[in-house]
Amino acid sequence: MTTRLVLVSDTHLPLRAKRLPATLWHDVDSADLVVHAGDWVQAPLLDELEARSRDLLAVYGNNDGPELRRRVPEVARRRVEGLSFAVVHETGAAQGRERRMDAAFPDADVLVFGHSHIPWDTTTERGMRLLNPGSPTDRRRQPDFSWMRATVDGTELEVELVRLAPGQESPRSDATG
Repeated sequence: MTTRLVLVSDTHLPLRAKRLPATLWHDVDSADLVVHAGDWVQAPLLDELEARSRDLLAVYGNNDGPELRRRVPEVARRRVEGLSFAVVHETGAAQGRERRMDAAFPDADVLVFGHSHIPWDTTTERGMRLLNPGSPTDRRRQPDFSWMRATVDGTELEVELVRLAPGQESPRSDATG
């Protein structure tokens, strides 16, 4: 069995954009699981993702108020096939992140996080995969908007960073194993 995932974070709707990119909605519609690592800003996107996703695993971020904090946790966990996923919004500074997250999430195989709006894909010393999909609506200092597509097959994880240039509808992607 193969499980298809979409990883997204830092959507900041409607402050940074009025809507998510159409290509991202297409990915959401075809995914088995959508993972959102926080900073929704307002609840209507949560409502829409709950309605359109087959399954949703989500947390709140530092820009999310009381309504979102009532509806989604600060940390979420889920087993996806043979891998243990954890999701959190903030992980602190990039320097030392791998060591800190190994200590904070000793039972996770994969940690999805957000906050920086900077795509990140590394593996810690003990083998945990750290993934930050960036932001599909607020690229900050990045050249492109971004999110991730991933597939889990047993204990194998393949990740593809999807990049969408400003003003474009067709994304580019970078696949990693």
